[in-house]
Amino acid sequence: MTRRGRNLALVVVGVLVVAALAAYYFQYPQRQRDTRSRGDGPVPVLAAAARTADVPVYLEGVGTTRALKTVTVRTQVDGKLIAVLYKEGQEVKRGDVLARIDPTTYKALLDQAVAKKAQDEANLANARIDLDRYTRLAATNSINKQQLDTQRALVAQLEALVKLDQGAIDNAQAYLNWTSIVAPIDGRTGIRLVDEGNIVNASDPAGIVVLTQIQPISVLFTLPQQQLGIVNKAFAKGPLTVEALGPDNKTVIDRGTLQVVDNLVDQLTGTIKLKAEFPNPELQLWPGQFVNVRLLIDTLRDVVVVPTAALQRGPSGPFVYVAQPDDTAAVRPVTITQQDETQAVIASGVQAAERVITTGFSRLTGGARISVASASETPVGATGRPEGGRKGGPRPEGGRGEGRRGPRAEGKPSSTPQ
Repeated sequence: MTRRGRNLALVVVGVLVVAALAAYYFQYPQRQRDTRSRGDGPVPVLAAAARTADVPVYLEGVGTTRALKTVTVRTQVDGKLIAVLYKEGQEVKRGDVLARIDPTTYKALLDQAVAKKAQDEANLANARIDLDRYTRLAATNSINKQQLDTQRALVAQLEALVKLDQGAIDNAQAYLNWTSIVAPIDGRTGIRLVDEGNIVNASDPAGIVVLTQIQPISVLFTLPQQQLGIVNKAFAKGPLTVEALGPDNKTVIDRGTLQVVDNLVDQLTGTIKLKAEFPNPELQLWPGQFVNVRLLIDTLRDVVVVPTAALQRGPSGPFVYVAQPDDTAAVRPVTITQQDETQAVIASGVQAAERVITTGFSRLTGGARISVASASETPVGATGRPEGGRKGGPRPEGGRGEGRRGPRAEGKPSSTPQ
């Protein structure tokens, strides 16, 4: 072999050696991963025990807060406003005087009506005396009967006139009373609409002030028409509790009762309107405010619940990994009644007190050996943030991600706001 041939052979051998070393270098980590995946070591996981509990069933909606009563207080007489006796935002009771109008003119009219009645009553008294005298004279035929009849008619006329005078007095008294503007309901005053010294008229559309009753307060909310049957069935059994939720959509700021289900479905939106009433003791609800509400329609008694983080989804449906006493993982298909962000109600597949795995799914298979860590430990692959980079529990495989309010229940209303 020539020198050139030997050099070429050496180059080929060197290239083959380098390629073999590179292949070994890159394949070694994969061999290690394959070795680990074949179960050479237990998979560290966290597990939680299934338990029995009473789980409330809610329907959720978005509502608008409205005052239980709203009254625009207007004057019923014209005149000069001489006093405003309320403060803006003040709580007032029915009958409290809010403002006064100059009563001088209306007091004079009342005095005139009273004087007119007194005059007519004096005439009536005199006519009755004459009637009595004529009656005695007619009995002895001292006067003719026509004169007696005329006097009797005069007395009746004056009696009617006195009644007319009393009506005029009542009318004048009403106008005088209306110079004191009183609160027609218990409520809270709004911003003052007119100041002292202005001339006000009964025809003014704005009025003096607007009163709103906010203790109690009402909330109008809507639900899909598909849930109407469930609501009516539950409502027929008794009063239903409605909860108003805070900005975090979790904190209950007030509890009330359902008052009425509207008698008509909105054909444009396919929703039904409902009205609830809340005591609102701390004024957490305010007229015009949008609020999330949830309607309690049922409570599931003594059902098996597991953390929502334990639920997984596969081609055959939902399942969980159950930690066996021999430290292996078993795959259990489950039937979910309903679920929310924290827990799921299991109809079948898991019994109470069985432990379901909540983390470490990336290396987990049926029959794999596991190492269940305590609640204070953090297994590999569970660094405080669930797999998939989302808070609130691992995202079920093959399932939709959990939204702000949690996944919707399968076939039944969710136990939390949707």
